[in-house]
Amino acid sequence: MKSNRTYPQKREDNQLFRPTEVLEEDCCVECCSCHCCSRRTICVSALVLTGLALSATGVTIALVFAVPKQPPVNRECRTSHNGSGFLCDDRITCLPPSVLCDGVHNCPSGADESRHLCSDLPNNLPSNLVFWCGNSQFWIFVDKKCNRMNDCGDCSDEIGIYADCPPCGSQWWPCTPVEFQYCLCIPRSLCKDGRQHCYDWSDEYVCTGG
Repeated sequence: MKSNRTYPQKREDNQLFRPTEVLEEDCCVECCSCHCCSRRTICVSALVLTGLALSATGVTIALVFAVPKQPPVNRECRTSHNGSGFLCDDRITCLPPSVLCDGVHNCPSGADESRHLCSDLPNNLPSNLVFWCGNSQFWIFVDKKCNRMNDCGDCSDEIGIYADCPPCGSQWWPCTPVEFQYCLCIPRSLCKDGRQHCYDWSDEYVCTGG
């Protein structure tokens, strides 16, 4: 009676037996279809992509720090009355400061009404176009200084060392005005008009019209 016994399978002489790890390692040298090759490919790809990303980041940082910032545009100019003005992009037109951000495009390119310039007044204005009043909460355009009108409300734009205004001209009568809108003098056109404009009434008894 034969017993049911299991015998080892016979190995052919030309077939080499190797552990799985050895087979996988060797096949990676010969082909890319093995599991180990797939894992290596993924690792290599990840390293390559990481290297590219770092290179791109380095290039970006280099560009940011290497490219110099553009200097601000010089807007200083002198108006026809020899006052500080705003130079338009055409480098020819020089505007008096008080026409800036008034809703009207006075520069050919509209630079005097640009969003950046007008969004935060007076902080975005060139400093030479701004005059700060005696009360530092208020300011005026510099061409409003020394115009004989009380634009600051406290006459600091017409009186004092910071305003440094010249004496009243020939078209003005010097006195202490009774009206809030004037500071040191009144227009001669108001003289002898039947109303008091000076505290001493000199506008009615002494002054003659312009």
